Parts: sequence; structure tokens; C-alpha cells
Amino acid sequence: MQLQALKPLRALRPVFPRRAAAMVLLAALAVNVVVRGIAPAMSHVDSDFPSYLTAARIVADGGSTKRLYDTAWFQEQMRRYRIGKPSAGKFAPFPPPTALLLVPLASLQPLDALRVVTAVSTLCLIGSIVVLAAILEWSAIDAAILVLLSGSAVVSALRLGQPYILVSTSCILGYYAYLRNRPWLAGAGFGLFTPLKYFPVIFLVYFAFRRRWQVVAGATLVIAAVSLASIAILGWQVHARFLASVLGNHLIARLDMQDPFAASFQSFDTLFRRLFVFDATANPRPALAAPLLQLTGVLLTKAALAAVAVVTLLRLAARRAAEATAPSLGLLGIAAMLLAPATATYHQVLLWLPVGLLAAFLLRERAHACAGFLLGGYTLIGFFPYRITAPFAGRGALTLLAFPRLLLLLAMFLGCVHCLWKLAQTPSAVHADASA
Repeated sequence: MQLQALKPLRALRPVFPRRAAAMVLLAALAVNVVVRGIAPAMSHVDSDFPSYLTAARIVADGGSTKRLYDTAWFQEQMRRYRIGKPSAGKFAPFPPPTALLLVPLASLQPLDALRVVTAVSTLCLIGSIVVLAAILEWSAIDAAILVLLSGSAVVSALRLGQPYILVSTSCILGYYAYLRNRPWLAGAGFGLFTPLKYFPVIFLVYFAFRRRWQVVAGATLVIAAVSLASIAILGWQVHARFLASVLGNHLIARLDMQDPFAASFQSFDTLFRRLFVFDATANPRPALAAPLLQLTGVLLTKAALAAVAVVTLLRLAARRAAEATAPSLGLLGIAAMLLAPATATYHQVLLWLPVGLLAAFLLRERAHACAGFLLGGYTLIGFFPYRITAPFAGRGALTLLAFPRLLLLLAMFLGCVHCLWKLAQTPSAVHADASA
């Protein structure tokens, strides 16, 4: 269905032309992941993972799952199970199905469970590289460099036992199935983790827009199956509480036991809160104490970004319908990160597929400067020394400097929009070569 139309780089490979330099770079990136990500996860349990494992233990032991969002009670269970640091543990804002994620490992000691998760995540990391190489028609070396250039994202995902590598792999497999004319299987790939982590929804919205109903139906069935299993196992009460009180706070970046002004979230919600909301303790020096500007700024900024993305997708669909899917999904992936109410470093592993699709499309269209800009921003996000800019948070207008990841994502988004608008007005480079 789509495979022939989306062959990107057969004539343009390799992406990184100097093979010796590429091998050295790949080796350095791999060492970074092993030393800073895999090795620590194999030797000790850090934050985040204990909350996932505690929830799984509660489910496996037949505990009171309706109290998962009762933070004091949840921390008491952590003490009882001797998992992690109870004072830092909580289940919110995870959706209820998240409690089922580690149930197969619930009987293991925390470090042993983390080692299994790390091994699975590492295998998924390798699998993502192999499948991305097939999707983009890049060499395995180029695909590996692309993935590992996410830097601190893949490192923190591995070290903290986060499931985002699995989510990213599932999306990559879903897109590969779509290219192979397996729409139901593609939908399953995109839908599998959607009840736990919302990111794949943006792709399903696009497939609905393009009337790829089999993909949407496949995802809907899997989402429904996971959700119904969660209700059957955990009960309705915990889901009702999630919908009534947890989800809404998550969507406005007000997370339990988290500083709502924390620049580490790197979102427009926290940026505008820092700039315009006064708090005697947490934010005594806003640029201007005007809470209405915070709400207005977030709404207008996100509405503008969404509108720009939609118009760009419509232009691509109108001018280059046969080639629109890959760059459209790529742009939407970046847009999703910009619109998210709160993101962490490890969330950026979800950019593997979007950035790969955009970079491949731009290189195929000989927009090398645009591709370089995109990959440069992506690399900076992965290796930026955030500790340098963190002190600017809460220093009036200088707070803007404390949000480098958000600004880099915005630059990547706007740069890609500019390039895609220009390319939508010109014939495809591949088609031009064919006619010549």
C-alpha cells in the first residue's frame, strides 16, 4: 500500500557518509548508554521504578486497588514491601492499567525485576534500530546513531526502569506494519500502550483524518481490550477516581507531590506558570504577577501550534497525498511533545520514529539543511547540559532560559513547518529524477 511510495534513501545512503567516523560515533554513543543507563540499572534501583513495581505487587497480592491514588496509603505499601524510598513514591498520575504492567515480575526482588525490565528495554532498543533501518531504508549504523543520539532520553529511560522504550518500539512496529499493508496489526501496535501512555493517540488521530479506518479500528479494539481487562482486574472505582480527579490535574501539569513550577517538566504550562503566577514560596519572582496571562498564554500558544500543524498537514495532503504520511506523522510527533502538559527527559525516546520519518523525507527531497537542522536540534535535546540553565528558573523574564528543551522542540517544529510548506509547493525530487 505505502511501501513503494515511501522509499526514502536508497540513492542517498549513507546518511552519515564517513563510515569510519560513523563507527566511532556509534561506539561512543553505545558506551554512553551502557555506562550511564544499563550498568546503573543492573546494580541499584533508582526512582520511578519502585512505584511501578509497588502497584504491580498490590495487584498480584489482591490488595485494595481502589486506593492506588491514595498517596499516603500507597507509600505505606512501599514500606511494607520494602521497595524504594516510600517518601518519593506515588501512583498518580499514571492511568490505572499501568498497575498491570509489571504484574508478571511482581514476585521478584526489586533489583531483579529492574534487571529484567532493563533487559527487555535493551532488546526493544535494538529491535527499534533494526525496524527503523528497514522503514527508513538506512543502514543499521545510521539507524543506531539516530536512536542513540537521543542521549539522556534513552539513558534515563533505562536507568529509571521507565516503559517508554517499549512504547516507542510499539509505535515503530505499528508503522512498519502499516507500510507492509497490515492495517489491523498497525492499529494494534499504535493502540497497545495508549491506555497507559497517551502519546500514540496523535498518530491515530491522523489515520482517522486520512480515513485509514482499519488502522483506527485495530487500535480501538486493542485499547478497548486493555481498558476492559484493567476494569475487570482493578475494579471500576480506581478508574472513576482517575477520570474525576487525576486526569484533569495531569492535563494542566498539576501533579501530586510535584512542584507545579518545576522547569524540569519543560512545557508551556510550567513556563507560563513560572512567568505569570506568583507564589511566595515556590515562585516569588515571576516576570509579571498576572494569572490570567498564564491561562491565556497556554491556551493561545497551544491553539496556534495545533492550527499550524493542521494547516501544514492539509497542504501536504493536498499537494503530495502519496508522500504525506511519513512527514505528517513526524511533525505530529514533535507537536505532541510541545502540547504535552509535562514532559521528562525519558519521554524524548518517543521521538525516534517522528524524527526518523521527517529526516528521511527531507533528505529524500534534498532538503539537507532542513534535515541537518532537525537532527541538530534532536541531538542537542539529548545532550544539552540542563544543569547550566536550571538556575534561571524563577528569575523573572530570564526564566525563559531555563526551558531549553521546550525551545529546541519549538525550533524543530517551526523549522520543519517552514521546510514542509516549501516542499509542498515543489515537485518531488524523486519524481523529478524519475522523469529525467
